[in-house]
Amino acid sequence: MTARAADRTRYNRATAHLDAPIAIVDLEAFDTNADDLVRRAAGKPLRVASKSVRCRTLLERVLARPGFSGIMSFTLAESLWLARAGFDDVLLAYPSADRAAFAELAADPKLAAAVTVMVDDHAQLELMDASRAGGQEEIRVCLELDTSLRMLGGRVRIGALRSPLRSPAHLAELARSVDRRPGFRLVGLMAYEGHVAGVGDAVAGRPLRSRAIRLMQAAALKELAARRAEVVRAVRAVVPDLEFVNGGGTGSVQHTAAEDAVTEIAAGSGLYVPRLFDNYTSFTGRPAALFAQPVVRRPGVGVVTVLGGGYPASGAAGADRSPVPYLPEGLRYDPQEGAGEVQTPLLGSPADDLLIGDKVWFRHAKAGELCERFDALQLIEGDRITATVPTYRGEGRTFL
Repeated sequence: MTARAADRTRYNRATAHLDAPIAIVDLEAFDTNADDLVRRAAGKPLRVASKSVRCRTLLERVLARPGFSGIMSFTLAESLWLARAGFDDVLLAYPSADRAAFAELAADPKLAAAVTVMVDDHAQLELMDASRAGGQEEIRVCLELDTSLRMLGGRVRIGALRSPLRSPAHLAELARSVDRRPGFRLVGLMAYEGHVAGVGDAVAGRPLRSRAIRLMQAAALKELAARRAEVVRAVRAVVPDLEFVNGGGTGSVQHTAAEDAVTEIAAGSGLYVPRLFDNYTSFTGRPAALFAQPVVRRPGVGVVTVLGGGYPASGAAGADRSPVPYLPEGLRYDPQEGAGEVQTPLLGSPADDLLIGDKVWFRHAKAGELCERFDALQLIEGDRITATVPTYRGEGRTFL
């Protein structure tokens, strides 16, 4: 029996009393992945990305492990909710225009001490000040550096369209603006190299593309390491007591951790290991988060149909954004239908061994987005469920 087949047996046994659709997290795999992230971080603390987990119980679990410290959140409303729940170090990874939440932040000493907001534009500071509604608490601020790789004199740009702040001078100018502005305190810098951390360099069946990605990433890492160090020096010249410099992501942990200028690493998706992390040479994780759909039809030989399953991931539309049939091994989508909203045909010889009501296990393309589809996660240890815990959705929280 293969390791995957053994996992299928365990998952089916653990969930035999539950009807699909259901979502699970294999805690042994989750913890193993956490240990691997800590190993690759080489002593630098890991800030867990909440958007990749979206379950408070699992956030608490990973933060209780040595090597993890703090949360990287994705909306201001989420940040305040987490801070009220007792998480005392929450870095908001994206700028916000939530005026009501800024008013809450500026009025509450506990929230203001726990939450750090992201800024890359003077206009964002103006919006925050205009939103205070009388609140006088000092707002903690982090600046974001554009990490994209520019080539051919800037005519070619590789990387996410995020911050407009690129050079040491740009960052130092905004740092001075924050430092001089009453009611704000600059405490950190963030630089997320998504074109390295979030792009696999071993694309199945595409050797030339894979080599091109590896060459690009090597150039990007070299350029960014030098520029990030210059930026940190420039900002520390303005604010010597900067608390943290955050960088990285699951796919680049060990590379970013090697930079002296970086003090902490962000990671989250590597805890669940969704399908997009199958294409990396830098690490190998264990799939920890899966969901099951029930077989509801047998249209013919070599075909079964499961209920639902069309849970595409965010990003540019394409086949790599769909979940992948994982267990039993050997199932594939019908190219004419793909993953459907209400039903999904699956092809392959394993279909002939599946009965009505059996579970087919899938992996989502991304990590935390799976939790937007399910109210609860079944936590599995060995071949039994040890807890059923709510996702953000299960707690009535849909932040985006």
